[in-house]
Amino acid sequence: MKKFVVHSAPHTNVKTNTLSIMGCVILALLPTAIAGCVMYQLPAVFLLMATTGTAFLTDLVVRALFRRDRTAPDGSAAVTGLILGLSLPPSFPVLWAIAGSAFAIIIVKELFDGIGKNFANPALTARMLLMVLCMEQMHTWTFPDGTVDAVSGATPLVQQATLWDLFLGNTAGCIGETCAAAILLGGIYLYLSGIISPAAPLAYLGSFALLTWLGGYPVLPQLLSGSLLFCAVFAATDYTTTPITKTGKVLFGIGCGCITYFARHYGGYAEGAGFAILIMNLFVPLLDRIAAPGAFGAAAKRAGK
Repeated sequence: MKKFVVHSAPHTNVKTNTLSIMGCVILALLPTAIAGCVMYQLPAVFLLMATTGTAFLTDLVVRALFRRDRTAPDGSAAVTGLILGLSLPPSFPVLWAIAGSAFAIIIVKELFDGIGKNFANPALTARMLLMVLCMEQMHTWTFPDGTVDAVSGATPLVQQATLWDLFLGNTAGCIGETCAAAILLGGIYLYLSGIISPAAPLAYLGSFALLTWLGGYPVLPQLLSGSLLFCAVFAATDYTTTPITKTGKVLFGIGCGCITYFARHYGGYAEGAGFAILIMNLFVPLLDRIAAPGAFGAAAKRAGK
C-alpha cells in the first residue's frame, strides 16, 4: 500500500522559475535585436547596450539601497532594458535612453516593490515618457541605408513600403519594431516554449485587423507597421501587467486592439500601441475579477441544489 504525504498549497512539480522564463524572453528578443543591429549598425548596438546595462546596474543598486534581495540576476531588469532599447529609434540620444532605462527600474519597477508588483509595463512607461519629453528625437527615423527622415510626426506608418519590406524590416523605424519576421520568430519560440499564451496577442491583432478592415484601410500593411506587432508579442504577454485568466487575456487584447486603431486613425499620434497597453494595464484587476471562475459548487448552491 502506497503512502502519500499531503502538504499545504502551493503545489508544483515543474522547474520553471523567473530566471528560466526571463532567459527564454531574452532568447526570443535576440532575433529582433540582431536584425536591428544589422540594419542600423553601431548606433543600435550602443543604444541597446546602454539601456540594457543601465537597467541591470540600476536594479542592483536600488535593491541594495532598499536592502532587498538582489533580483537583477533573474533577468527581469535586463529584459526591461532590452525592450526599451528595441522600442527606440537608432538615432535616439544615448543619455536620454539611459535616463529612461533608470526611470523604468527605479520608478515603475522598484518603487512598487520589484518584480511582480508593478501595475504598468516598465519599458513601455519609460518609452511613453521619452516620447513626451523628446518628441522630435522619438520621431526622427533612420532608414537602413543611413538616410534620415526628420520630419516631425513622421512614422513608418505613412511610408510607401511594400509588404516584403515591412516583413523583413527594410523601413525606417525603431530598432526592434521594423522586422516583422524576427518578431514573429521570437513569438513562436515563446509559444512553443510554453512561456506565453497566444490569447492576448491574437485577440489584439484580430480586433485591430477587424476594425482596420471595417474602416477601409489595408489590413496587412497596418499590422506590419509601427510597434503593433512588437507590443502584441512582447508587451501584451507580460505576466505581471496582463490578466491571468484566458478570458481576461482575450478582453485585454480586444481592448488594446480597439484603442490602437482609434489612436492611429483619430488621435494625435500616428502610433498608439504603447498607449493602448498602458491604458489596458490599469484595467487588469477589473478584467481578472470579471473573468475569475466561480467557487466550486457555488452555481449549484445558488440554484438550490
